[in-house]
Amino acid sequence: MSKDKSDVVVLEKDVKPKSDDIAIIKSSKSTQNTTDSGVSQQFLKLAKRFVIDGAMLPEEKQMLIEDRTVKRARLSQLRKQQNIENIMQKTLSYCSNVEFGQKTDHDWFSRYIALSEDVSNPTMQDLWAKILAGELTKPGSFSFKALQVFRDMSIYDAKLLAKACSLAIKDSNKKNIRLITGAYQQPGLFNFFSKQRQQYCNLSKYGLNYADLLALSENHLIYLQESESSLITKDEILQFTYNGLTLKLQAKKSNVCLQFYKFTPLGAELAHLISDKSNDEFFEHLKTMLTHYFVVKSD
Repeated sequence: MSKDKSDVVVLEKDVKPKSDDIAIIKSSKSTQNTTDSGVSQQFLKLAKRFVIDGAMLPEEKQMLIEDRTVKRARLSQLRKQQNIENIMQKTLSYCSNVEFGQKTDHDWFSRYIALSEDVSNPTMQDLWAKILAGELTKPGSFSFKALQVFRDMSIYDAKLLAKACSLAIKDSNKKNIRLITGAYQQPGLFNFFSKQRQQYCNLSKYGLNYADLLALSENHLIYLQESESSLITKDEILQFTYNGLTLKLQAKKSNVCLQFYKFTPLGAELAHLISDKSNDEFFEHLKTMLTHYFVVKSD
């Protein structure tokens, strides 16, 4: 038994890494160091830009903390000024040929500036400019609460809202916006066992899954609980628009319901920022699903 153990020890001592293994280990360490170095450089540049790198510098190169505080405050104000001026310039391009019928609320405008002056992303600045242009053209278009919600949205959240709008239908007054998920007929004597009684519209197939709906709900843009329309009678006509295209539905059967996720009032307000951009493949899928219970007419 002891001999076996000694053999094992000898064998373990005799095992040496191959040259290829050494090269792989060195390469891995080198890659890790390069990555760490890149991350460190990015972090240092970011900290320097916002004047919060003082403690990371050698002591002899550090400014007095009082001076650093003053410099950071000054640069912060300069960034805010540059941001809001960029937004004003973009706003002008949206409403340069529009006559303003009413005076803009100064309290609203002050709140708007306070909420938007930290926005440096060009895409988000463009959306803030659309908000201001809409409010100047029609005062009351965007509430204080809508501004606060939008301030807390990231560029990802804004893109998610745009995706939802590309799949949503609107009432003729454009106040009610819905994501249609299905249609069904109430069970009766003649359709109780029908497999076609429930029709579905698969939103996830077109880029809007449940996690996306949850994120929209967390930003107070849609209601997460699925809703249903009131019972639709035979020959009843419903009028909608889909990204600028008309959608007319005439019920072929009685006791039909539409199922949908509904935009909140805040979501409907902010949806006005999104330009019409239809998804032709989705629109055809939606119309095909609806033809089971409706005569569908569209542009």
